[in-house]
Amino acid sequence: MATFLYRLGRGAFRRRRFVALVWVALLFAAGFGAATASAPTSGSFSIPGTEAQKAFDLLDEKFPGMAADGATARIVIKAPAGAKVTDPAPKAEVEKIVEGLKSGPGKDQISSVADPYQAQAVSQDGSTAYVSTKYKVSGMELTDATREALKDSGKEATAAGLNVQIGGDALMAAPETGSGEIIGILIAGIVLVITFGSLIAAGLPLLTALIGVGIGISTITALANVLDLGSTTSTLAMMIGLAVGIDYALFIVSRYRAELAEGRERDEAAGRAAGTAGSAVVFAGLTVVIALVGLAVVNIPMLSKMGFAAAGTVVIAVLVALTLVPAILGFAGKKVLPAGEKSKLFGKGKPAGTEKKANGGTRWARFVLRRPVMVLLAGVIGLGIIAVPASKLEMGLPDDGAQPVSTTQRQAYDLLSEGFGPGFNGPLMVVVDGDKALADSTVERIKGLEGVAAVMPPMPNEAGDASMITVIPKDRPSSTQTEDLVHEIRDGSGNDVMVTGATAMNIDFSQKMNDALLPYLALVVGLAFLLLMLVFRSILVPLKAALGFLLSVVAALGAVVAVFQWGWLGSLFGVEQTGPIMSMMPIFMVGVVFGLAMDYEVFLVTRMREAYVHGERPGQAVVTGFQYSARVVVAAAVIMIAVFSGFIGASEQMVKMIGFGLAVAVFFDAFVVRMAIVPAVLALLGHKAWWLPRWLDRLLPNVDVEGESLRKHLAASPEGPDKDRELVNA
Repeated sequence: MATFLYRLGRGAFRRRRFVALVWVALLFAAGFGAATASAPTSGSFSIPGTEAQKAFDLLDEKFPGMAADGATARIVIKAPAGAKVTDPAPKAEVEKIVEGLKSGPGKDQISSVADPYQAQAVSQDGSTAYVSTKYKVSGMELTDATREALKDSGKEATAAGLNVQIGGDALMAAPETGSGEIIGILIAGIVLVITFGSLIAAGLPLLTALIGVGIGISTITALANVLDLGSTTSTLAMMIGLAVGIDYALFIVSRYRAELAEGRERDEAAGRAAGTAGSAVVFAGLTVVIALVGLAVVNIPMLSKMGFAAAGTVVIAVLVALTLVPAILGFAGKKVLPAGEKSKLFGKGKPAGTEKKANGGTRWARFVLRRPVMVLLAGVIGLGIIAVPASKLEMGLPDDGAQPVSTTQRQAYDLLSEGFGPGFNGPLMVVVDGDKALADSTVERIKGLEGVAAVMPPMPNEAGDASMITVIPKDRPSSTQTEDLVHEIRDGSGNDVMVTGATAMNIDFSQKMNDALLPYLALVVGLAFLLLMLVFRSILVPLKAALGFLLSVVAALGAVVAVFQWGWLGSLFGVEQTGPIMSMMPIFMVGVVFGLAMDYEVFLVTRMREAYVHGERPGQAVVTGFQYSARVVVAAAVIMIAVFSGFIGASEQMVKMIGFGLAVAVFFDAFVVRMAIVPAVLALLGHKAWWLPRWLDRLLPNVDVEGESLRKHLAASPEGPDKDRELVNA
């Protein structure tokens, strides 16, 4: 592989105009496709194999149009103290709201508006009423005029003294990342300037990463409606693609400069950088892709599509690093070199090999080698303490009750809870596949359950062979009592009675996430273990990498629980409302963090392996690996943390939580696990770290990440690396 990548990188350097033109053409083509595609929707949500999904499918079959996924809105109206919404003046204002929606600017997208006085949508004390509105399209497809009409529907009633708030998904908007993303990119640029000592060298990874992400996100946008991709898919793909794109380009440029420092010609340096660092990029990217594509094992289409889309951006980032980066290095000439005496890479303007003073990575590695047990215990115990909150992890899917208290959605949620009871915001929908007698007996049985506040009369379909029963729980949707009630209804029913609705779907979704976590973990870690065994020709090094990852990801989950569930330092990260951790968060973090963690493992330990196979003792190989890779790995980690942290300012709670979780996980994994625990373990293992049974060594193919075959190829080449050198100077 190293030889192939050497030829690829050298060829891209020489044919830089053609390579750059191809990538620019791809960017414009993807951009054109995104600009001409219709706006993405919120994406359909289904959980195959669960009772809630089966009931939903039956509802769609027996009650055509009832299960349509159009947006809904609830305009909640509360009368002033001492008054009722049934009084003449408040009632007139409520009727104006109903009439305004039916005849207003967004009427063409509305399928129905329910008058609260006819639909029995008035609380028992008469203080609160709500207007249910259903739309023909999803919240993301509503026009601005329709959305504004909904927002303005209660203005006159508010002026008359009524409290009007709006809930439901009709106000859903595309997630906004705010200025944090831009700040993250600026921090990445500063880190690159400090690392390289050159504005050109610093700007190159940013430029190529933005081109790769631009192609990936534009392609996702162009195919969003065709593939039914959710609105958050592109945001998450951007988050991951931007981080790995900068990092992969950073490693190629860093190795290129190191090759130049050894006196190689520019095209030769580009080829060797692609053949050595490029090999690490390929395997690091492959681990990320395995982790993301592996999300399909959960068998939830939305999560699978998110994983595939993000994996696509990673593949593009790898291809950009192997081809576009060498091409742009050709255009940059010697401008990628640092500014003389200020060089951070070459040290006082001298070649790296003649640097007398040990750099920070070398000093740190020597410190760890002197005190491996102390460093190992400090790292493990520290992460173990941070991981403790993960034992109290509560999972669920957010509803309007998880919105900040300042939003109209949250205030509408609270008004409904006060007027109709906490369970009104999460009604259960019981679908009966049978005649009226079965529906009536089901209603009587449900009425006798402890957690039930109210049971509506069964509503049969036109054929009379199915009924729908609405059940209002006593407790809020995300409570354990409501979850117990769902299980009670199911346990006492046969196959002809099923429970669905948003609350039941959330419960089934959380359960499916729990059930899939261990199989997914085993699949991803197992495949990556085999991959790393190929790379490092060792059993203990991949095992150590996997165990270190588990420690960092559990610690990151502990931090997420502490901030988003318990509220510790919540205001610092813009968390206005605590609540359960989103059900997909643990499994998504496992997939993404594992892939990213293996990046640092590959980049750092590959240098150690390279030194070891060239005759250095195990301890000295660790020092050599840190001498050449520590600064770049630290820079890459800081960049990735900065990029992920930029998404903490997003308006979407899921994006905010994932951004925080990934940033914290990268911090733990890069600075505690890879930079402290890994060298400590390798120091304690010595030669045993690189042991591989002979029979297994013969079975495994040699992928040669160290570039040994490349060195032999170049040494044996009769023409040598100087062939066609004049093309470079053209």
